[in-house]
Amino acid sequence: MDAQVETLVVGAGQAGLATAYHLRCRGVPTLVLEGRGRVGDVWRQRYASLRLFSPAAADGLPGMAFPAPRASYPTGAAMGDFLEAYAAAMDLPVRTGVHAERVTTRTGGGFRVTTADGGVIDAEQVVVATGGHQRPRVPAFAADLDPDIVQIHSAGYRDPGQLQDGRVLVVGASHSGADLAFEAAATHPTLLSGRLPGEVPYTLGRPSARLAGLVIPFVFRRVLTLRTPPGRRLASAVRHGGAAPLIRVKRRHLAAAGVELAEARTVGTRDGRPLLADGRVLDDVRNVLWCTGYTEDFRWVEPAPLDADGRLRHVRGVVEEVPGLYFTGLVFQHSFASMLILGAGHDAEHVARRVAALRRERGSGPAGGRRQGRRQSSDVRLEPAVGPIRVMPPSTTHDAPVT
Repeated sequence: MDAQVETLVVGAGQAGLATAYHLRCRGVPTLVLEGRGRVGDVWRQRYASLRLFSPAAADGLPGMAFPAPRASYPTGAAMGDFLEAYAAAMDLPVRTGVHAERVTTRTGGGFRVTTADGGVIDAEQVVVATGGHQRPRVPAFAADLDPDIVQIHSAGYRDPGQLQDGRVLVVGASHSGADLAFEAAATHPTLLSGRLPGEVPYTLGRPSARLAGLVIPFVFRRVLTLRTPPGRRLASAVRHGGAAPLIRVKRRHLAAAGVELAEARTVGTRDGRPLLADGRVLDDVRNVLWCTGYTEDFRWVEPAPLDADGRLRHVRGVVEEVPGLYFTGLVFQHSFASMLILGAGHDAEHVARRVAALRRERGSGPAGGRRQGRRQSSDVRLEPAVGPIRVMPPSTTHDAPVT
């Protein structure tokens, strides 16, 4: 597709949709791209047994509550359906099946986004809302494992039907590691490798969890931020691979399911078999599930300033070195809640305010920047996957759009 838009949001997950909502409330013409076939597929394509750790009361987005009992815990698929319903209910201009491959700057200002179908979209401002979990992280020695061993990263795991008969090694004692080890143990001998983190002092579904649910949103959004010493310490730990405390599946659940717990990390191979840090060689392993997290990878956003470790330099999602470029949904973008659903709206609103402010500064926004209703019309109107494109008039200070 070829088009020229004022503000382009890349990604229609919770961060992108919340950003589009706040931009629309401010009267900012916006287009949202989603590379998958349907809004919400980012959740539907995760493992089938996934349930959110936050109750439905905390899983809504700006302007719309999650349609389930407040104390229930939605599935990943239900979250995907909610995002799709949210985009429709809020009349957000989402174009599905369009994958952004490259973002560059344009001569004269603004940005050019190249899509996988060969299209070009020119935008005055761009919000990258693809999140920080972009590239599955797998250790290099995985390539040295015997080819007869089935290897799956948690990003590609759906259910135990993908596993062959025999022992399962789950690498990484994280939330996903505990979840998948617990599930695999029902049908396969299973070993979980890695030191288990702590556990939250409550059980989901119990009164203690409901009480915690009253406190946690405030703590995650207002206390554990980059402005506070505890928040900065936690941010450093999270960014360097530290695991959060176990919430649903805990040590006692794993033990009851028959999962063998090995605090020794998986550090390499010997004769094609997994090698643990304590010297054990796991000769009988037939499957390896890598629950080893993700790597932030924004090299495809060429104007984005990256540090020596490849991490984005930004302030609450605003790239001050490149006016008009923003990010939402990042790991610890501003607070611990930033990477969670309950933090999506808060961070999105901050970014939307900055987008609207720059628009006014450039003379294309309404004086005063008054918030407007969510049904405010946009200069770009796209229905998901179908329908014509209506674009804004080309700017005289930008290159002409490619058509």
